[in-house]
Amino acid sequence: MPVVITSEQEELALTEAQERLLTAIGEEALRQERSSDAEVSVTMVTDATLQELNRTYRGVDQPTDVLSFALREGDEQPLPAGDWPELLGDVIISLPRAKAQAAEYGHSLERELGYLLVHGILHLLGYDHEDAAGLETMREKEEAVLAVVGLRR
Repeated sequence: MPVVITSEQEELALTEAQERLLTAIGEEALRQERSSDAEVSVTMVTDATLQELNRTYRGVDQPTDVLSFALREGDEQPLPAGDWPELLGDVIISLPRAKAQAAEYGHSLERELGYLLVHGILHLLGYDHEDAAGLETMREKEEAVLAVVGLRR
């Protein structure tokens, strides 16, 4: 299974339909990036957990909506022998923050979660938004994936 979704928080629960949609979004993002054989772990957490991770790994002591932790950064590392999927890494999403942002932006929770998931996957694949060109590229790719699953702006 290329997209594995778990929850480590009890504030909000994802419905089965939301989990299926997020799985489809993640698989579409991987397909569009020609990484269909890769696997991504997606974990839903609280704001406090994401703030702790943000502080520990980025030195930023505030909550955020999504963080990505790539398993293969820098020099190309060999894959283990056998018929295993490439493990890209982890996408960690604050479910309560996603809900608040959905309300703030005036769209559904599904769209917000889908956007955050695609954004995180693109980071795992090496994209960034350090400059205007990188930001534009990421936005185009995010919207292309969301359009396929019917979550247009």
